[in-house]
Amino acid sequence: MSNNRIYIFDTTLRDGEQSPGVSLNVQEKLEIAQQLARLGVDVIEAGFPIASPGDFQAVKTIAERVKGPVIAGLCRATREDIDAGWEALKGAESPRIHTFIATSDIHLKYKLQRSREEVLEQAVAAVKYAKQFCSDVEFSAEDASRSDLDYLCTVVEKVIDAGATVVNLPDTVGYAIPDEFGRFIKAIMERVPNIHRARLSVHCHNDLGLAVANSLAAILNGATQIEGAINGIGERAGNASLEEIIMALYTKKAFYQKEVAVNYQEIYRTSRLVSSLTGMVVQPNKAIVGKNAFAHEAGIHQDGVLKERTTYEIMKPELIGIYKSNLVLGKHSGRHAFSEKLKEMGFELSGEELDKAFRRFKELADKKKEVTDDDIEALIKDEVWAIPERFRLNYLYFASGTRLIPTATVGVAIEGVVFEDAGTGDGPVDAAFHVVDKITGLQGELLEYKLNAVTGGKDALGEVIVRVRVNGRTYVGRGVSTDIVEASVRAYINALNKADFDRIRNNNNSSSDQRGQ
Repeated sequence: MSNNRIYIFDTTLRDGEQSPGVSLNVQEKLEIAQQLARLGVDVIEAGFPIASPGDFQAVKTIAERVKGPVIAGLCRATREDIDAGWEALKGAESPRIHTFIATSDIHLKYKLQRSREEVLEQAVAAVKYAKQFCSDVEFSAEDASRSDLDYLCTVVEKVIDAGATVVNLPDTVGYAIPDEFGRFIKAIMERVPNIHRARLSVHCHNDLGLAVANSLAAILNGATQIEGAINGIGERAGNASLEEIIMALYTKKAFYQKEVAVNYQEIYRTSRLVSSLTGMVVQPNKAIVGKNAFAHEAGIHQDGVLKERTTYEIMKPELIGIYKSNLVLGKHSGRHAFSEKLKEMGFELSGEELDKAFRRFKELADKKKEVTDDDIEALIKDEVWAIPERFRLNYLYFASGTRLIPTATVGVAIEGVVFEDAGTGDGPVDAAFHVVDKITGLQGELLEYKLNAVTGGKDALGEVIVRVRVNGRTYVGRGVSTDIVEASVRAYINALNKADFDRIRNNNNSSSDQRGQ
């Protein structure tokens, strides 16, 4: 199997978090990392340790608490970065220092303002320095696909001689096309004499919509590690979508003759978790994990699928963790039936988590005739995957109309004590947000508001995702309810809880310098 093995390097928590508007706290990053471990990725790039105290702490926490995958931290090719990276990574079961520097002439001239010789020397020195701390060192030649091939081959050869165990060649700006990128990888394999001593990796961006295609072309020409992100999130147009690459290799195994060591049934759940915590909604027609990926509306297609699934489906939805069930839940359903439904959907909850989720389920069941799988998934994301709540919505009343000034009365429990206030606004949602600000003492600036219907029908569960700026930082909040205003307030309070969580953590850490740990 080793000769056919493709290693999956997940950068959702590093490059993925660099998506505009995305900001994850330590707990959220840990939740995603634990799910990535359940998915079975080979490497988790947990962050960029020197970028901020929060990033450092996230990498450190994941390194210490997530077992199974290699845990990597990104570092520029400097001693300061590598020192911080190792400090964060040293508690990992399998640590990897990932250091990088640009190699294209355009980057050398305008960004680094250094000569080729200087960059080569810095790259080699960084790998040698990292090797003193860590046996597993990855080197990335930023903007490799636009680099001079002769020079790049020299850099790759020298960093392998210096001890790099993985060499990554990114298509940093998504400029390559598959045939061209395949030939590029093949040339590296043929012209670098010691390439067999390192794993060759690629990291493709999606600016031309070709990140997955370029990654697959690289595999055909010798690459054995693929870097990407869940749902394809990342800088600009994003990264290669890992779930698409994984399923392409599975579905076309006879063609690629490659294998990956992942738990396929965790794909859908991982996608949903990343979508929930980043606030980046998966488009309905997204390959593999989109809402419509296994839907059939055309009569001819429906008829074909009913007669033989393979007429219009090349993958089984069950393989990636999408299950359909005849177990219908409603207000008369008990805790046992609810627990069995969760297990069927792939959720393993502790006793306390199960109690919390069941209480919300019963509240919802009193409002809806039938609670669907999508409703339950939304509840799990809203309740179980949330951070500790200092603020919690207790009750909400509002009045609005064409000739009324919108008003809201809100009760918010703060550490168990309920505080009430009232206010006005441009609408009931705006009014309620103003009241929540007064009660919590936090001033949030609403940057973005999204409303999605989780299910159909008049009693559909509404999902609201908000981006809120508090004290200069942006937080994603999420709330669900059959009432849109209530879902909005829950989402807003969720964002403020994250801001408050950060404030408390920063106060606790104020006496120590995170970078110096």
